[in-house]
Amino acid sequence: MQNQIYNNQFGLTKLLLIVGFFVVAYMLYNLTVSIYDNYQIEQHISEFETRNRELADENSKKLEDFQYYTSNEYIEKIAKQNLGLISDGEQVIIIPDEDLIILSEDEDALAASEEIRASWPNPKKWWKFFFSYNPYKV
Repeated sequence: MQNQIYNNQFGLTKLLLIVGFFVVAYMLYNLTVSIYDNYQIEQHISEFETRNRELADENSKKLEDFQYYTSNEYIEKIAKQNLGLISDGEQVIIIPDEDLIILSEDEDALAASEEIRASWPNPKKWWKFFFSYNPYKV
């Protein structure tokens, strides 16, 4: 009888340990799922905060651009650039591009004659080279 009670208590203890193990395992599972969900929510929140900062920066830039494009300085600048208008007391100074080369009449005539010579066919160039004035001789 004593053996039967002992076996009964031992079996009950095993059963309680197994049930307790499953309860603890279930609680750990729920805790892990909850922690992972919180992590994902924090990730979404940080992404939204980053996006909000980007949008706020973009909005402030657009507001600055709008204020600049509606300012009197910009309107005056565009009027001067596109319409050629000037304010009272201003003088217009035109600065040529660096690529623009102004040639004298002699240089212009020389460049034109070189262009004409460049358009000649090869036999004519050789004929002129040997039998008439050669601009390439030193």
